[in-house]
Amino acid sequence: MSRIVKKPFERKMEIIKTARHLIQNKEYEKMTLQDVMVQLGIAKGTIYHYFKSKEELLEAVVENIVDEYLEKMQTLIEETKGSALQKMQILLEKSSEVAAPPVLQQLHKKGNEAIHIRLLAVTLIKQAPLYTKLIQQGCEEGVFQTETPLECAEFILSAVQFLTDTGIYPWAKEDLARRIQAFPKLIEQQLKAPSGSFHFLITQWGF
Repeated sequence: MSRIVKKPFERKMEIIKTARHLIQNKEYEKMTLQDVMVQLGIAKGTIYHYFKSKEELLEAVVENIVDEYLEKMQTLIEETKGSALQKMQILLEKSSEVAAPPVLQQLHKKGNEAIHIRLLAVTLIKQAPLYTKLIQQGCEEGVFQTETPLECAEFILSAVQFLTDTGIYPWAKEDLARRIQAFPKLIEQQLKAPSGSFHFLITQWGF
């Protein structure tokens, strides 16, 4: 039988998707690179050509999931008509409705804090440009006023993600409530938006 030679990108994506499937069905702690090799029928040198460690492969899996999620959010924004604020509200509503894949839920387990933080960093880097476009639209509409839309998006996203993520730290419910009550006003101040523009966040987050 002739040996099947795949293009580097195809082989790399095949490894990532196989690892994603194994993690979701076997749990990250129990999955090994050997499992991926056996599943695909590839040599040790092949997998190590793309990924130097199990942790590096997990990061690629996480990035793959984040890319899929953001592609859906990008399509949603492109199909949504309305003001920047209306688009932001719809985007946040839909994002909260998307259930986290099992592989991401496992990152909340104790001992996975480091990779969880890297997940937040990847999400932030990839999400920021999407919100930057909405902030720029808001500026053009005269609703927001900022000369640094990308930095505003990064600052807001990092603050919200870190200070509400119980996978990073087991925040008490009263701490979450206190922050969420304050976020709308803080975001309005950051973007110089009209008072009450982001009040919908409190309802969306259930506080």
